[in-house]
Amino acid sequence: MGPLELLGHPVRLRIVHALRGGRELTTGELGERIADVSKATLYRHVELLAEGGILEVAEERRVRGAVERRFRLRQERASITPEQLARLTVEDHRRGFSVALAALVAEFNAYLDREGADPLADAVGYRQHGIWLTDDELRQLIEGMRAAILPALTNQPAPGRSRYLLSPILFPVETDT
Repeated sequence: MGPLELLGHPVRLRIVHALRGGRELTTGELGERIADVSKATLYRHVELLAEGGILEVAEERRVRGAVERRFRLRQERASITPEQLARLTVEDHRRGFSVALAALVAEFNAYLDREGADPLADAVGYRQHGIWLTDDELRQLIEGMRAAILPALTNQPAPGRSRYLLSPILFPVETDT
């Protein structure tokens, strides 16, 4: 299974999200973060990602007679290359978007199901804005968003720092008039 197929499942995408930022987690720790997925399903998807080279074993140790593995993300394998992106069909994009939305809905529901979830205090947002842009304005907007987001991608866990899921979505909704 190639990276596109491996990343094309909501549970596997959530596992990848959980391991981003240099995290190393056991399957049990992943299960705590993705509590709405059964252990058997989670173990199966972790194994698929490991076999496909998207996850690697960072550490192994014996715990009560069993081998406990800590996994980490192989960042270079967990992304779609520009060449792969150029080969995607309309149906591939449709499937990929559906998977991304399914993972996003599952993550949002998991957040809302946590005790003490407070969307107002946590500055949760899911607004949509229709904007008119020229090609140059679109490029400037994307560059500005990248400039704002890229520095935060390297942030490490620290006291007072909470982890957020940011999912920018941009597509044209109508043709030029």
